[in-house]
Amino acid sequence: MNRKERLSPCRLYGIVDMGYTTENQLLSVTEKLLAGGLGILQLRAKNCAPERIEQLGSQLAPLCRKHGCLFIINDYPEIALSTGADGVHLGQDDGPLAPVRAMLGPDCIIGRSTHSPEQALEAFREQADYIGFGPLFPTGTKPGRPSIGLKDIANVRRQLSEEFPVFCIGGINGDTLPNVLKAGAARVVIVSWLLTHPDITGAVTALRRTLGEI
Repeated sequence: MNRKERLSPCRLYGIVDMGYTTENQLLSVTEKLLAGGLGILQLRAKNCAPERIEQLGSQLAPLCRKHGCLFIINDYPEIALSTGADGVHLGQDDGPLAPVRAMLGPDCIIGRSTHSPEQALEAFREQADYIGFGPLFPTGTKPGRPSIGLKDIANVRRQLSEEFPVFCIGGINGDTLPNVLKAGAARVVIVSWLLTHPDITGAVTALRRTLGEI
């Protein structure tokens, strides 16, 4: 299967966020996520220099390949290219997607963060391969960004093609997940709750089961 075919069945999206995971823990936490069968994983290192992100990405890319997990770099298309990652995730302020597609090629996965139905539709028109939609709830991962709530999830999924991956994000955890799914979500990103869970591997497996991925 190509990368986009491998993305299609993914319902749980994991992020190793350096705000929650030290460099010393990075490989062991990643191994635990992958052992649960995670299908897509992003490296997010907001306060690291690009050179260090490239070094970390070069360690994680082969690990993800070994487990059959798609590996995504946050923010830096050139690092996605140099590390052999499967794709890149871009924010609203990271410019148009077309030049990134030209750089990375048609098979590469490009994701876009969106915070409103209008942004979601625009990312779809720009031919993003998936979107993150949120933050649904207040979250320490994105301090200061207002939450958007649950009201637009079903509408956004209706506006886009049924198969298009909409990953809801922001403050989702074991307690909030049932309401997120009830509001119409089919795919989620879970960050801090998963990274700080006492049984990361077991939590990944249980979440994938809840989401119908297994």
